[in-house]
Amino acid sequence: MTAIALTIAGSDSGGGAGIQADLKSFSALGAFGASVLTAITAQNTRGVTAVEDISPGMIAAQMQAVFADLAVNAVKIGMVSRSETIHVIADGLAGFQGPVVVDPVMVATSGDRLLQEKAIETLIARLLPLATIVTPNLPEAALLTRRPVAESREQMIAQAQAILGFGAKAVLIKGGHGRTAESIDYLVTDEVIIPLAAPRIETRNDHGTGCTLAAAVTAGLARGLPLDEACRVAKAYVHAALEAGRALGVGQGRGPVHHFHAWWPA
Repeated sequence: MTAIALTIAGSDSGGGAGIQADLKSFSALGAFGASVLTAITAQNTRGVTAVEDISPGMIAAQMQAVFADLAVNAVKIGMVSRSETIHVIADGLAGFQGPVVVDPVMVATSGDRLLQEKAIETLIARLLPLATIVTPNLPEAALLTRRPVAESREQMIAQAQAILGFGAKAVLIKGGHGRTAESIDYLVTDEVIIPLAAPRIETRNDHGTGCTLAAAVTAGLARGLPLDEACRVAKAYVHAALEAGRALGVGQGRGPVHHFHAWWPA
């Protein structure tokens, strides 16, 4: 059986994040990628200059087309900039029984805001209860929980547990925005807290790391890996993509990670 992963997210015209990063990650990790576009961004390594949302009707039509034909094993939800988009996605997932990865894309690497303020509560109410796992970075976890950005292990875990309280089954809170020598993520469920650590990599080419990690987790779940193993594989993949990405010459700003580092050198 072919492992099929579906990404529901926005397009990055620069190719480093969003739908483009998701499909590259799926392919690199052995899953066939399908996609539903929620928004189109005019974006490059230096920032986002325009965003145009796809209509709710078109999002629904894309989801119906995919689910009517493809045996989707896992779904990743990325950029959902407004409440109308969130409602139609939640409705479209009503009959889906597989794992759902929610990556709460709120702020781009460049600092540009991608989620409307009024849509945060809709995301919490409609999507988080559907989530097998939520993958916020530190600023996103702070926005979801209405707390200051976590600066310690204890604060990270407390915010992850607060997100569990919204109905998610697991949270992978990412430490990439931290300042320690190691980048430590924590996989938090009601039963376990598992640290996932890797040496921090100093690089300008880190555009799309959040999308890539969530997509890598989704690919692992689509292939039938247990959640903890899918997170470990994803962490190792992103670390290698960041390491190899330091040699990429793409754009003039924050360049992308190297999704296909195992196949061709930078």
